[in-house]
Amino acid sequence: MISTKACKTGWTYGSRLTAAYTRTFAASAQNQQKKNGKQNIVLVDGVRTPFLMAFTSYKGMMPHDLGREALMGLLNRIDIPASHVEYVVMGSVIQEVKTANIAREAMLSCGFPLSTPAHTVTMACISSNQAITTGMGLIYSGQCDSVVAGGIEFMSDVPIRLNRDLRKKLLTMNRAKSVGQRLGIISSIRPKHLSPELPAIAEFSTGETMGQSGDRLASAFSVSRQEQDEYALRSHQLALKAQKEGLLNDVISFKVPGGEFVSKDNGIKDSTMEKMTKLKPAFIKPHGTVTAANASFLTDGASACLLMTEERALASGFKPKAYLREYTYASQDPKDQLLLGPTYSTAKLLDRTGHKLNDFDVVEIHEAFAGQVLANFKAMDSDYFATEEMKRKEKVGTIDMNRVNTWGGSLSIGHPFGATGVRLATTAANRLIKEDKQLALITACAAGGLGHAMIVERYPSK
Repeated sequence: MISTKACKTGWTYGSRLTAAYTRTFAASAQNQQKKNGKQNIVLVDGVRTPFLMAFTSYKGMMPHDLGREALMGLLNRIDIPASHVEYVVMGSVIQEVKTANIAREAMLSCGFPLSTPAHTVTMACISSNQAITTGMGLIYSGQCDSVVAGGIEFMSDVPIRLNRDLRKKLLTMNRAKSVGQRLGIISSIRPKHLSPELPAIAEFSTGETMGQSGDRLASAFSVSRQEQDEYALRSHQLALKAQKEGLLNDVISFKVPGGEFVSKDNGIKDSTMEKMTKLKPAFIKPHGTVTAANASFLTDGASACLLMTEERALASGFKPKAYLREYTYASQDPKDQLLLGPTYSTAKLLDRTGHKLNDFDVVEIHEAFAGQVLANFKAMDSDYFATEEMKRKEKVGTIDMNRVNTWGGSLSIGHPFGATGVRLATTAANRLIKEDKQLALITACAAGGLGHAMIVERYPSK
Protein backbone atom coordinates (compact mmCIF):
# COMPACT_ATOMS: atom_id res chain seq x y z
CA MET A 1 0.00 0.00 0.00
CA ILE A 2 1.12 3.57 -0.58
CA SER A 3 2.51 5.10 2.57
CA THR A 4 3.23 8.75 3.25
CA LYS A 5 4.79 8.24 6.67
CA ALA A 6 8.41 9.34 6.87
CA CYS A 7 11.12 8.91 9.44
CA LYS A 8 14.75 9.90 9.89
CA THR A 9 15.93 7.07 7.64
CA GLY A 10 13.62 8.26 4.88
CA TRP A 11 16.26 10.80 3.79
CA THR A 12 19.37 8.88 2.86
CA TYR A 13 21.73 11.05 0.86
CA GLY A 14 25.24 10.55 2.16
CA SER A 15 26.03 14.23 2.47
CA ARG A 16 23.90 16.78 4.24
CA LEU A 17 21.96 19.03 1.90
CA THR A 18 21.27 22.68 2.45
CA ALA A 19 18.00 24.19 1.32
CA ALA A 20 18.80 27.20 -0.82
CA TYR A 21 15.68 29.15 -0.11
CA THR A 22 13.38 29.03 2.94
CA ARG A 23 11.76 31.81 4.94
CA THR A 24 9.12 32.08 7.62
CA PHE A 25 6.49 34.73 7.08
CA ALA A 26 4.91 36.43 10.11
CA ALA A 27 1.53 37.94 9.28
CA SER A 28 1.66 41.20 11.19
CA ALA A 29 -1.42 43.35 11.60
CA GLN A 30 0.00 45.78 9.06
CA ASN A 31 0.54 43.06 6.46
CA GLN A 32 -2.88 41.61 7.13
CA GLN A 33 -4.48 45.00 6.59
CA LYS A 34 -2.58 45.36 3.33
CA LYS A 35 -3.79 41.95 2.19
CA ASN A 36 -7.34 42.75 3.11
CA GLY A 37 -7.08 45.90 1.02
CA LYS A 38 -6.46 43.95 -2.18
CA GLN A 39 -9.22 43.44 -4.65
CA ASN A 40 -10.61 39.94 -4.77
CA ILE A 41 -9.45 38.11 -7.88
CA VAL A 42 -11.72 35.41 -9.21
CA LEU A 43 -11.29 32.53 -11.59
CA VAL A 44 -14.30 32.86 -13.85
CA ASP A 45 -13.60 29.60 -15.68
CA GLY A 46 -10.82 27.65 -17.35
CA VAL A 47 -10.59 25.31 -20.32
CA ARG A 48 -8.00 23.22 -22.11
CA THR A 49 -7.63 21.35 -25.32
CA PRO A 50 -7.57 17.58 -24.94
CA PHE A 51 -4.10 16.68 -23.69
CA LEU A 52 -2.75 14.26 -26.29
CA MET A 53 0.37 12.15 -26.38
CA ALA A 54 3.00 13.73 -28.61
CA PHE A 55 3.11 12.57 -32.24
CA THR A 56 -0.58 11.73 -32.34
CA SER A 57 -3.51 13.83 -33.59
CA TYR A 58 -1.86 17.24 -33.15
CA LYS A 59 1.39 16.41 -34.93
CA GLY A 60 0.55 18.39 -38.07
CA MET A 61 -0.34 21.58 -36.18
CA MET A 62 1.80 24.42 -34.88
CA PRO A 63 1.96 25.43 -31.21
CA HIS A 64 0.05 28.68 -31.66
CA ASP A 65 -2.74 26.66 -33.31
CA LEU A 66 -3.28 24.87 -29.99
CA GLY A 67 -3.16 28.19 -28.16
CA ARG A 68 -5.79 29.57 -30.49
CA GLU A 69 -8.11 26.64 -29.81
CA ALA A 70 -7.75 27.08 -26.05
CA LEU A 71 -8.40 30.83 -26.26
CA MET A 72 -11.41 30.39 -28.56
CA GLY A 73 -12.72 27.62 -26.37
CA LEU A 74 -12.52 29.89 -23.33
CA LEU A 75 -14.28 32.79 -25.03
CA ASN A 76 -17.03 30.48 -26.28
CA ARG A 77 -17.42 28.73 -22.93
CA ILE A 78 -17.82 31.97 -21.00
CA ASP A 79 -19.53 33.86 -23.83
CA ILE A 80 -17.32 36.92 -23.56
CA PRO A 81 -16.18 39.09 -26.48
CA ALA A 82 -12.43 39.08 -27.01
CA SER A 83 -12.50 42.88 -26.79
CA HIS A 84 -13.47 42.61 -23.10
CA VAL A 85 -10.13 40.97 -22.24
CA GLU A 86 -7.48 43.56 -21.39
CA TYR A 87 -4.35 41.40 -21.41
CA VAL A 88 -3.20 37.89 -22.38
CA VAL A 89 -0.28 36.08 -20.76
CA MET A 90 0.62 32.48 -21.56
CA GLY A 91 3.36 30.08 -20.53
CA SER A 92 5.53 27.92 -22.77
CA VAL A 93 8.80 26.05 -22.31
CA ILE A 94 10.24 24.63 -25.54
CA GLN A 95 9.24 27.37 -27.93
CA GLU A 96 8.83 27.39 -31.68
CA VAL A 97 11.34 29.95 -32.94
CA LYS A 98 8.91 31.38 -35.51
CA THR A 99 6.47 32.37 -32.76
CA ALA A 100 8.75 33.44 -29.92
CA ASN A 101 5.99 35.45 -28.22
CA ILE A 102 3.48 32.66 -28.67
CA ALA A 103 0.87 34.33 -26.47
CA ARG A 104 0.70 37.21 -28.92
CA GLU A 105 0.58 34.95 -31.98
CA ALA A 106 -2.15 32.76 -30.48
CA MET A 107 -4.39 35.67 -29.54
CA LEU A 108 -3.89 37.41 -32.90
CA SER A 109 -4.93 34.23 -34.69
CA CYS A 110 -8.33 34.11 -33.03
CA GLY A 111 -9.71 37.60 -33.29
CA PHE A 112 -8.47 39.49 -30.25
CA PRO A 113 -8.13 43.22 -30.87
CA LEU A 114 -4.70 44.28 -32.09
CA SER A 115 -4.62 46.71 -29.16
CA THR A 116 -4.68 43.89 -26.56
CA PRO A 117 -1.17 43.37 -25.16
CA ALA A 118 0.16 39.84 -24.72
CA HIS A 119 3.37 38.28 -23.52
CA THR A 120 4.83 34.84 -22.90
CA VAL A 121 6.40 33.58 -19.68
CA THR A 122 8.57 30.55 -19.08
CA MET A 123 9.23 28.84 -15.75
CA ALA A 124 9.58 25.21 -16.78
CA CYS A 125 6.68 23.03 -15.61
CA ILE A 126 5.07 25.90 -13.66
CA SER A 127 4.96 28.29 -16.61
CA SER A 128 1.18 28.64 -16.66
CA ASN A 129 1.19 28.91 -12.85
CA GLN A 130 3.42 31.91 -13.47
CA ALA A 131 1.03 33.12 -16.18
CA ILE A 132 -1.79 33.07 -13.63
CA THR A 133 0.15 34.92 -10.95
CA THR A 134 1.48 37.41 -13.50
CA GLY A 135 -2.13 38.10 -14.44
CA MET A 136 -2.98 38.51 -10.77
CA GLY A 137 -0.15 41.02 -10.47
CA LEU A 138 -1.50 43.04 -13.38
CA ILE A 139 -4.88 43.14 -11.67
CA TYR A 140 -3.50 43.94 -8.21
CA SER A 141 -1.47 46.82 -9.68
CA GLY A 142 -4.62 48.33 -11.16
CA GLN A 143 -3.53 48.00 -14.78
CA CYS A 144 -6.29 45.54 -15.70
CA ASP A 145 -9.61 44.22 -14.51
CA SER A 146 -9.59 41.17 -16.78
CA VAL A 147 -6.72 38.93 -17.88
CA VAL A 148 -6.59 35.65 -19.77
CA ALA A 149 -3.82 33.38 -18.47
CA GLY A 150 -2.87 30.13 -20.15
CA GLY A 151 -0.14 27.96 -21.52
CA ILE A 152 0.96 25.94 -24.53
CA GLU A 153 3.32 23.05 -25.13
CA PHE A 154 3.94 21.19 -28.35
CA MET A 155 6.33 18.25 -28.12
CA SER A 156 5.50 16.80 -31.55
CA ASP A 157 7.74 19.32 -33.31
CA VAL A 158 10.48 20.75 -31.12
CA PRO A 159 13.18 23.03 -32.53
CA ILE A 160 16.28 21.13 -33.67
CA ARG A 161 19.35 23.31 -34.17
CA LEU A 162 22.40 22.95 -36.35
CA ASN A 163 25.62 22.00 -34.61
CA ARG A 164 27.09 25.08 -32.92
CA ASP A 165 30.38 24.83 -34.81
CA LEU A 166 28.46 24.69 -38.08
CA ARG A 167 26.38 27.70 -37.03
CA LYS A 168 29.57 29.67 -36.42
CA LYS A 169 30.87 28.75 -39.85
CA LEU A 170 27.62 29.70 -41.57
CA LEU A 171 27.45 33.02 -39.75
CA THR A 172 31.05 33.72 -40.67
CA MET A 173 30.34 32.80 -44.29
CA ASN A 174 27.41 35.23 -44.29
CA ARG A 175 29.88 38.02 -43.51
CA ALA A 176 32.49 36.89 -46.02
CA LYS A 177 33.40 39.50 -48.61
CA SER A 178 34.51 37.24 -51.46
CA VAL A 179 33.62 33.98 -53.17
CA GLY A 180 37.02 32.60 -52.22
CA GLN A 181 36.40 33.21 -48.52
CA ARG A 182 33.02 31.52 -48.75
CA LEU A 183 34.45 28.50 -50.55
CA GLY A 184 37.19 28.24 -47.91
CA ILE A 185 34.62 28.08 -45.14
CA ILE A 186 32.53 25.52 -47.04
CA SER A 187 35.61 23.34 -47.58
CA SER A 188 36.27 23.32 -43.82
CA ILE A 189 32.91 21.70 -43.03
CA ARG A 190 33.34 18.09 -41.86
CA PRO A 191 30.81 15.30 -41.17
CA LYS A 192 31.06 15.99 -37.41
CA HIS A 193 29.63 19.45 -38.05
CA LEU A 194 26.43 18.00 -39.47
CA SER A 195 25.21 16.39 -36.25
CA PRO A 196 22.13 18.29 -34.97
CA GLU A 197 21.55 19.62 -31.46
CA LEU A 198 18.38 18.18 -29.97
CA PRO A 199 16.58 19.87 -27.08
CA ALA A 200 17.19 17.90 -23.89
CA ILE A 201 14.87 17.66 -20.90
CA ALA A 202 17.85 18.04 -18.61
CA GLU A 203 19.20 20.55 -16.14
CA PHE A 204 21.71 22.87 -17.81
CA SER A 205 23.46 23.40 -14.47
CA THR A 206 23.85 19.70 -13.65
CA GLY A 207 23.48 17.85 -16.95
CA GLU A 208 21.12 15.42 -15.25
CA THR A 209 17.74 14.57 -16.70
CA MET A 210 14.66 15.01 -14.57
CA GLY A 211 14.07 11.27 -14.78
CA GLN A 212 17.46 10.58 -13.24
CA SER A 213 16.71 13.08 -10.48
CA GLY A 214 13.34 11.41 -9.94
CA ASP A 215 15.03 8.05 -9.59
CA ARG A 216 17.52 9.35 -7.03
CA LEU A 217 14.81 11.20 -5.11
CA ALA A 218 12.67 8.06 -4.86
CA SER A 219 15.67 6.14 -3.58
CA ALA A 220 16.55 8.87 -1.08
CA PHE A 221 13.08 8.76 0.45
CA SER A 222 12.80 4.96 0.24
CA VAL A 223 9.88 5.08 -2.21
CA SER A 224 9.70 1.59 -3.68
CA ARG A 225 8.97 0.61 -7.25
CA GLN A 226 5.74 -0.99 -6.05
CA GLU A 227 4.61 2.23 -4.35
CA GLN A 228 5.32 4.20 -7.50
CA ASP A 229 3.44 1.77 -9.73
CA GLU A 230 0.50 1.70 -7.31
CA TYR A 231 0.32 5.49 -7.32
CA ALA A 232 0.56 5.65 -11.12
CA LEU A 233 -2.18 3.04 -11.47
CA ARG A 234 -4.32 5.05 -9.05
CA SER A 235 -3.84 8.15 -11.23
CA HIS A 236 -5.00 6.31 -14.36
CA GLN A 237 -7.93 4.63 -12.63
CA LEU A 238 -9.19 7.91 -11.14
CA ALA A 239 -8.73 9.79 -14.42
CA LEU A 240 -10.54 7.07 -16.35
CA LYS A 241 -13.41 7.17 -13.88
CA ALA A 242 -13.57 10.98 -14.02
CA GLN A 243 -13.47 10.92 -17.81
CA LYS A 244 -16.33 8.41 -18.02
CA GLU A 245 -18.40 10.40 -15.54
CA GLY A 246 -17.91 13.66 -17.43
CA LEU A 247 -15.99 15.33 -14.62
CA LEU A 248 -13.14 16.48 -16.86
CA ASN A 249 -15.42 19.09 -18.36
CA ASP A 250 -12.67 21.67 -18.71
CA VAL A 251 -11.78 19.88 -21.97
CA ILE A 252 -13.04 21.62 -25.11
CA SER A 253 -13.62 19.67 -28.32
CA PHE A 254 -12.52 20.79 -31.77
CA LYS A 255 -11.66 19.49 -35.21
CA VAL A 256 -7.96 19.33 -35.96
CA PRO A 257 -7.36 21.16 -39.27
CA GLY A 258 -7.15 18.47 -41.93
CA GLY A 259 -7.59 15.81 -39.28
CA GLU A 260 -9.98 14.28 -36.82
CA PHE A 261 -12.35 15.61 -34.19
CA VAL A 262 -10.74 15.46 -30.74
CA SER A 263 -12.74 15.50 -27.55
CA LYS A 264 -10.81 13.75 -24.78
CA ASP A 265 -7.34 13.08 -23.38
CA ASN A 266 -5.75 10.04 -25.03
CA GLY A 267 -3.06 9.12 -22.49
CA ILE A 268 -5.40 7.70 -19.86
CA LYS A 269 -4.93 3.93 -19.72
CA ASP A 270 -7.02 1.06 -18.38
CA SER A 271 -3.91 -0.61 -17.04
CA THR A 272 -3.04 -3.16 -14.34
CA MET A 273 -0.24 -3.68 -11.86
CA GLU A 274 0.77 -6.76 -13.81
CA LYS A 275 1.38 -4.69 -16.93
CA MET A 276 3.22 -1.99 -15.02
CA THR A 277 5.59 -4.33 -13.24
CA LYS A 278 6.80 -5.73 -16.57
CA LEU A 279 8.28 -2.41 -17.69
CA LYS A 280 12.01 -1.87 -17.34
CA PRO A 281 13.67 1.17 -15.73
CA ALA A 282 13.74 4.12 -18.10
CA PHE A 283 16.60 6.22 -16.75
CA ILE A 284 18.92 4.49 -14.31
CA LYS A 285 19.46 0.97 -15.60
CA PRO A 286 19.13 -1.74 -14.47
CA HIS A 287 18.28 -0.83 -10.88
CA GLY A 288 16.19 2.35 -11.22
CA THR A 289 12.52 2.45 -10.30
CA VAL A 290 11.20 5.14 -12.65
CA THR A 291 9.57 3.62 -15.73
CA ALA A 292 7.45 4.81 -18.64
CA ALA A 293 4.38 3.81 -16.62
CA ASN A 294 5.10 5.80 -13.46
CA ALA A 295 6.41 8.92 -15.20
CA SER A 296 4.48 11.59 -17.10
CA PHE A 297 4.65 11.31 -20.88
CA LEU A 298 5.49 13.84 -23.60
CA THR A 299 2.27 15.73 -24.23
CA ASP A 300 0.81 18.31 -26.62
CA GLY A 301 -1.82 20.67 -25.28
CA ALA A 302 -2.92 24.17 -24.34
CA SER A 303 -4.99 25.76 -21.60
CA ALA A 304 -6.57 29.13 -20.81
CA CYS A 305 -8.52 30.72 -17.97
CA LEU A 306 -10.17 34.07 -17.33
CA LEU A 307 -9.16 36.09 -14.27
CA MET A 308 -11.13 39.14 -13.20
CA THR A 309 -11.72 41.38 -10.26
CA GLU A 310 -14.79 40.16 -8.44
CA GLU A 311 -16.47 43.49 -9.10
CA ARG A 312 -15.84 43.33 -12.86
CA ALA A 313 -16.97 39.69 -13.08
CA LEU A 314 -20.25 40.33 -11.30
CA ALA A 315 -20.89 43.51 -13.29
CA SER A 316 -20.38 41.47 -16.47
CA GLY A 317 -22.98 38.95 -15.33
CA PHE A 318 -20.57 36.08 -14.70
CA LYS A 319 -20.72 33.55 -11.87
CA PRO A 320 -17.10 32.93 -10.87
CA LYS A 321 -15.94 29.48 -9.84
CA ALA A 322 -13.33 30.42 -7.27
CA TYR A 323 -11.24 33.07 -5.59
CA LEU A 324 -7.50 32.90 -6.22
CA ARG A 325 -5.84 33.66 -2.90
CA GLU A 326 -2.27 33.67 -1.62
CA TYR A 327 0.52 32.01 -3.56
CA THR A 328 4.25 31.43 -3.14
CA TYR A 329 7.24 30.36 -5.17
CA ALA A 330 10.26 28.58 -3.78
CA SER A 331 13.59 27.34 -5.07
CA GLN A 332 16.24 24.99 -3.79
CA ASP A 333 19.26 22.94 -4.89
CA PRO A 334 18.66 21.79 -8.51
CA LYS A 335 20.94 18.79 -8.02
CA ASP A 336 19.71 16.90 -4.98
CA GLN A 337 16.40 18.67 -4.33
CA LEU A 338 15.27 19.32 -7.89
CA LEU A 339 11.74 17.93 -7.47
CA LEU A 340 11.02 19.00 -3.89
CA GLY A 341 9.39 22.28 -4.92
CA PRO A 342 5.95 21.30 -3.56
CA THR A 343 7.39 20.73 -0.08
CA TYR A 344 9.21 24.05 0.09
CA SER A 345 6.55 26.18 -1.60
CA THR A 346 3.74 24.64 0.46
CA ALA A 347 5.68 25.24 3.67
CA LYS A 348 6.15 28.90 2.72
CA LEU A 349 2.47 29.23 1.89
CA LEU A 350 1.35 27.72 5.19
CA ASP A 351 3.74 29.93 7.15
CA ARG A 352 2.52 32.97 5.28
CA THR A 353 -1.19 32.32 5.77
CA GLY A 354 -1.31 30.42 9.05
CA HIS A 355 -3.08 27.47 7.46
CA LYS A 356 -2.39 23.80 8.16
CA LEU A 357 -2.39 21.05 5.56
CA ASN A 358 -5.57 19.56 6.98
CA ASP A 359 -7.40 22.84 6.24
CA PHE A 360 -7.47 21.83 2.56
CA ASP A 361 -10.11 19.32 1.51
CA VAL A 362 -8.93 19.41 -2.09
CA VAL A 363 -5.27 18.96 -3.07
CA GLU A 364 -4.06 19.15 -6.68
CA ILE A 365 -0.37 18.34 -7.08
CA HIS A 366 1.51 18.09 -10.35
CA GLU A 367 2.58 14.50 -11.00
CA ALA A 368 5.90 14.65 -12.85
CA PHE A 369 6.72 11.18 -11.50
CA ALA A 370 4.93 8.96 -9.03
CA GLY A 371 8.13 8.80 -6.99
CA GLN A 372 8.36 12.60 -6.93
CA VAL A 373 4.83 12.95 -5.52
CA LEU A 374 5.37 10.32 -2.83
CA ALA A 375 8.81 11.66 -1.91
CA ASN A 376 7.31 15.12 -1.39
CA PHE A 377 4.58 13.68 0.81
CA LYS A 378 7.23 11.90 2.89
CA ALA A 379 9.31 15.08 3.11
CA MET A 380 6.28 17.05 4.29
CA ASP A 381 5.56 14.39 6.91
CA SER A 382 9.14 14.09 8.19
CA ASP A 383 10.25 15.81 11.41
CA TYR A 384 13.84 14.99 10.49
CA PHE A 385 13.66 16.60 7.05
CA ALA A 386 11.87 19.61 8.51
CA THR A 387 14.45 20.29 11.21
CA GLU A 388 17.66 19.19 9.46
CA GLU A 389 17.05 20.32 5.90
CA MET A 390 14.33 22.97 6.01
CA LYS A 391 15.39 24.45 9.39
CA ARG A 392 11.82 24.39 10.57
CA LYS A 393 10.60 23.75 14.10
CA GLU A 394 8.03 21.24 12.91
CA LYS A 395 7.13 19.20 9.86
CA VAL A 396 4.92 20.65 7.15
CA GLY A 397 2.18 18.09 7.78
CA THR A 398 0.53 14.87 6.70
CA ILE A 399 -1.29 14.60 3.37
CA ASP A 400 -4.61 12.76 3.30
CA MET A 401 -4.43 10.71 0.10
CA ASN A 402 -8.22 10.73 -0.17
CA ARG A 403 -8.01 14.45 -0.98
CA VAL A 404 -5.24 14.22 -3.60
CA ASN A 405 -5.84 14.32 -7.37
CA THR A 406 -9.09 12.39 -7.16
CA TRP A 407 -9.78 13.04 -10.87
CA GLY A 408 -6.35 11.87 -11.96
CA GLY A 409 -3.21 13.89 -12.59
CA SER A 410 -0.33 14.51 -14.95
CA LEU A 411 0.71 10.83 -14.96
CA SER A 412 -2.54 9.90 -16.65
CA ILE A 413 -4.05 13.06 -18.10
CA GLY A 414 -0.74 14.27 -19.51
CA HIS A 415 1.67 17.11 -18.91
CA PRO A 416 2.16 19.79 -21.57
CA PHE A 417 4.87 21.67 -19.68
CA GLY A 418 3.55 25.17 -20.26
CA ALA A 419 -0.14 24.35 -19.76
CA THR A 420 -0.44 22.17 -16.65
CA GLY A 421 -0.72 24.98 -14.08
CA VAL A 422 -4.04 26.22 -15.48
CA ARG A 423 -5.32 22.63 -15.48
CA LEU A 424 -4.44 22.35 -11.77
CA ALA A 425 -6.22 25.59 -10.87
CA THR A 426 -9.31 24.82 -12.95
CA THR A 427 -9.55 21.26 -11.65
CA ALA A 428 -9.20 22.48 -8.08
CA ALA A 429 -12.06 24.95 -8.60
CA ASN A 430 -14.25 22.32 -10.27
CA ARG A 431 -13.58 19.80 -7.52
CA LEU A 432 -14.48 22.33 -4.81
CA ILE A 433 -17.84 22.85 -6.48
CA LYS A 434 -18.50 19.17 -7.18
CA GLU A 435 -17.39 18.00 -3.73
CA ASP A 436 -19.00 20.94 -1.88
CA LYS A 437 -15.72 21.96 -0.22
CA GLN A 438 -14.20 25.32 0.60
CA LEU A 439 -10.40 25.40 0.25
CA ALA A 440 -7.98 23.80 -2.19
CA LEU A 441 -4.21 23.66 -2.36
CA ILE A 442 -2.45 23.44 -5.71
CA THR A 443 1.28 22.82 -5.83
CA ALA A 444 3.88 21.80 -8.39
CA CYS A 445 7.57 21.20 -8.95
CA ALA A 446 9.59 22.47 -11.91
CA ALA A 447 13.01 22.20 -13.45
CA GLY A 448 15.67 24.36 -11.83
CA GLY A 449 14.60 23.27 -8.35
CA LEU A 450 11.53 25.51 -8.48
CA GLY A 451 8.16 25.10 -6.80
CA HIS A 452 4.78 26.82 -6.64
CA ALA A 453 1.83 26.67 -4.25
CA MET A 454 -1.48 28.53 -4.24
CA ILE A 455 -4.73 28.59 -2.29
CA VAL A 456 -7.96 28.36 -4.29
CA GLU A 457 -11.20 29.16 -2.48
CA ARG A 458 -14.64 28.17 -3.70
CA TYR A 459 -16.83 31.06 -4.75
CA PRO A 460 -20.05 31.30 -2.69
CA SER A 461 -22.93 29.42 -4.27
CA LYS A 462 -25.42 32.13 -3.31
